[in-house]
Amino acid sequence: MNPPDFVPDWAKGIVWYQIFPERFWNGDPGNDPRLEDQSGSWPHDTNPPWQIHPWTSDWYELQPYERANGKSIWHNLQRRRYGGDLQGIIDRLDYLQELGVGALYLNPVFIAPSSHKYDGAAYHHVDPTFGPDPDGDRALMASENPADPATWVWTAADRLLVSLIAEVHRHGMRIIIDGVFNHMGVSSWPFVDVQRRQQESPYKDWFVVHAWDDPTSGQRFSYEGWAGVPELPELREDENGIVAGPRAYIFAATQRWMDPDGDGDPSDGIDGWRLDVAFCVSHAFWRAWRQHVRAINPEAYIVGELFGTDEVLASYLQGDTFDAAMNYPFLYACCEYFVHEQHRSDTSTFDRKLAELRAAYPACVAEVQQNLLDSHDSNRIGSHIVNRAGANIRQWDAYCQWSSVEKNPSYDTRKPTAEERRLHKLAVLFQMTYIGAPMVYYGDEAGMWGANDPCCRKPMVWPDLSYAPEAARPDGMVADTPDAVAFDQTLFDLYRGLIHLRNNTSALRRGDFTALLADNDREVYAFQRSHEGQTVLVVINRSEQAQPVVLPAGPADRYLDLINGGEELLVQDGALAAEIPPLWGRVMLAG
Repeated sequence: MNPPDFVPDWAKGIVWYQIFPERFWNGDPGNDPRLEDQSGSWPHDTNPPWQIHPWTSDWYELQPYERANGKSIWHNLQRRRYGGDLQGIIDRLDYLQELGVGALYLNPVFIAPSSHKYDGAAYHHVDPTFGPDPDGDRALMASENPADPATWVWTAADRLLVSLIAEVHRHGMRIIIDGVFNHMGVSSWPFVDVQRRQQESPYKDWFVVHAWDDPTSGQRFSYEGWAGVPELPELREDENGIVAGPRAYIFAATQRWMDPDGDGDPSDGIDGWRLDVAFCVSHAFWRAWRQHVRAINPEAYIVGELFGTDEVLASYLQGDTFDAAMNYPFLYACCEYFVHEQHRSDTSTFDRKLAELRAAYPACVAEVQQNLLDSHDSNRIGSHIVNRAGANIRQWDAYCQWSSVEKNPSYDTRKPTAEERRLHKLAVLFQMTYIGAPMVYYGDEAGMWGANDPCCRKPMVWPDLSYAPEAARPDGMVADTPDAVAFDQTLFDLYRGLIHLRNNTSALRRGDFTALLADNDREVYAFQRSHEGQTVLVVINRSEQAQPVVLPAGPADRYLDLINGGEELLVQDGALAAEIPPLWGRVMLAG
């Protein structure tokens, strides 16, 4: 028997937008990071020359300051900083409102030396380079005892995050941020103390230490890094999950961002959390933490980064841990149907895999799953399509290796053609009409493309900027025909149109789901969404030829096509006949 509905109502069917803050927009050049701010992050190169990288430059072209160090493009890509910050997000909220998204997910914003900030130095402070007064913030932080929340100060960057939250809410949107609670960074305040004071540190039990410095034996300090990465020391766990010290710290930081003024009213705080590598932290911790979160805000949304079998994922989605997962199985199914050649699914297999996903979790979970087509941890959908004949996406680790240009120089980094974009558009049409909460990775709507990390993290392409074409190649050669880099207004209009259609059609946002047709021969997939008396029929044509379909029409006598010029289709003898355009579809409202 399914547990009762345990997910926040506002998150059902909402459209998400994922932002990588350092690459979204530089709203305040006065806070740009310095070379020394990178200390502790890979590749551990804090040697001059260095500068903030030009936002509109050719991605694979080494700038003069980079050529001076004699290092590879891959070394330099990780060393780059573009200056994106919180003010940049505030400056572009009108753009996001026009697009129609209902909620934002921000990759980590807490203080950290890397561009991605998954190597957090603290959980209770925003990175000073994301705020208006980095030097002042550092002076303020030096006055506190980070282990004692009673001494915590509010920096200018911290207050700007609170202002961003208020502005997001004023624009009618929600916002969640990334919680990275499995590990911290080597520059984190407790780990720095452990390194310095060794067994005398009060934080010695926070981390998984294998050995302490011992001059007599020559033994060196060693510890467990997440996935073997030394920059990411893991927090220690016991039978109750993350041990008492970091647990209390995490709980206090959670409270800080969910109710910044501490008045018991969470309306000035974030609306929930995305949890990094959530599968690496025990259920015991997450259950206790969820209770803490929901005590602060009963409508908070909690989504975990989860990998594994349906059974593994389902164990986190029973009402006592998370509300949803970043829906990578949805990504797998869509890529197999819409994109891949070698590992392609037929229509009935696509339908079966989607049905298995819906059946694996309580019914309410399906309504809030973050249905993504790409993310900061994958190649972009545009580059998925350019590289259709490749590795099996369900073998995720191998696929990520294959889609990395550094590890696979044969991966094609070119811009998708207009013909290839038809598959992108078709996948988005399905994403925006399927049950769940679609998530757009920043810039997909603008036509951005890129291989896996770091190439999926290019600076955002904006319509009011002029960009250098991509002429340089990762092997140091120059392309015979450079790829023009510019905001794709046509693609943006498609995203905007489909998102607004979803927002304004209750059956698409909140409706149930019934599969009607999975035709392998004609590559046609049809389903029905219904909610509070409103019914919509959706038909997807994966083939390159127009396809006729006949569908049961129920009690309706006519349907209005919502995406193809408002064409009216009449019902005859209880059936609806329609021709479906190639590599496109119909979204038909019963009337």
